[in-house]
Amino acid sequence: MNPIKANIPNSITCINLVAGCLAIITAAGADSHLWGLQAYQWAFIFIAIGAVADFLDGFAARAMHAYSNLGKELDSLCDLVTFGVAPAMIVFHLTEKFGAQEWLPWAAILIPVAGAIRLARFNIDTRQATSFIGMPIPANAIFWIGYAAMFMQGASFLFEWYVFIPVLLIECWLMNSPLRIFSLKFKNLRFRENAPRFILILAAIVFCFTLGTGGLLWLIVFYILLSLAFKS
Repeated sequence: MNPIKANIPNSITCINLVAGCLAIITAAGADSHLWGLQAYQWAFIFIAIGAVADFLDGFAARAMHAYSNLGKELDSLCDLVTFGVAPAMIVFHLTEKFGAQEWLPWAAILIPVAGAIRLARFNIDTRQATSFIGMPIPANAIFWIGYAAMFMQGASFLFEWYVFIPVLLIECWLMNSPLRIFSLKFKNLRFRENAPRFILILAAIVFCFTLGTGGLLWLIVFYILLSLAFKS
């Protein structure tokens, strides 16, 4: 295969990494104003860009039949930055500025640790070709974006230690749990075969329309419950 064509998916994957790095940088600004928005909102946007790139690199690899072990490992390394480290930095800096306890921000370091373990297990587990065992790490990032957004919208109790620590531990466990979670990849558009995916898309529209960015927290909760209901 032409080496340029073979590396197109990897180039898209690197866009994911760049977006993740920018999310980490902007997250450090917490609620300070940056380019017309608050800094943490830019971190949200960069993680979203990373998520789009994460989808497109897999799509490009399948379309071009450009699969490689390099691409698989690169994808996981980039995902750890964008969906593990970046959301942890959002949580860290917001908790550092608004949390009541000085030690609380440091607990956010558990997020990328659990994410790294989750990705390492995924890379050596041949049972996760069509569904996931444990919550995928992009869903982890979406959850923490929703969590941070709800806090900034006025739910100040979310960064009280007795709420934040249990939620953090549950999220870390979910990524490495034995729960079967359905994949969002469509093989066709038949409703019967993709019912949970169509329901999740509808739920995303409802949650985000009614609750704004904070609705992403409830979307991931719904995603987990939906997976249990369909026993993927």
